[in-house]
Amino acid sequence: MSAPEEVLAELGLSVPEVVPPVAAYIPSLRTGNYIFTSGQLPMKDGALLSTGKLGGEVSPEEGVAAAQQCALNALAAVKAEIGDLSLVKRVVKVTCFVASTPDFTAQPGIANGASELLGKVFGDAGRHTRSAVGVSVLPLDAPVEVEIIVEI
Repeated sequence: MSAPEEVLAELGLSVPEVVPPVAAYIPSLRTGNYIFTSGQLPMKDGALLSTGKLGGEVSPEEGVAAAQQCALNALAAVKAEIGDLSLVKRVVKVTCFVASTPDFTAQPGIANGASELLGKVFGDAGRHTRSAVGVSVLPLDAPVEVEIIVEI
């Protein structure tokens, strides 16, 4: 299998710079053989891809793209911690928070934006456990927030 960043390049993507924290936390933390990321917002080039809620101002397509960007930002946090994404043995867990209206129930489909990207990048090692949770609001009015746990 190709190196993770080669796969991203084939997809027309790349690992961005680590998004600076918006509050009192660090982007990632290594403990033993695991890296835990803080929740990552869909920031690209210093701005949110979209704002608002799924089922409201944000379309499902925009939500999926936001989840993918969150996953890229989580990979940036992992890479900053270990230097090389090829050291990732497996993606263990993905938690996706989806800001949504009370009647929106397609959170798992939105979370697929992150999950499918991680599967493409890491192959079988990208298969993971996951939670997709609907919430009333996220920081900065982001539509999606994603955190991951990887084993190295």
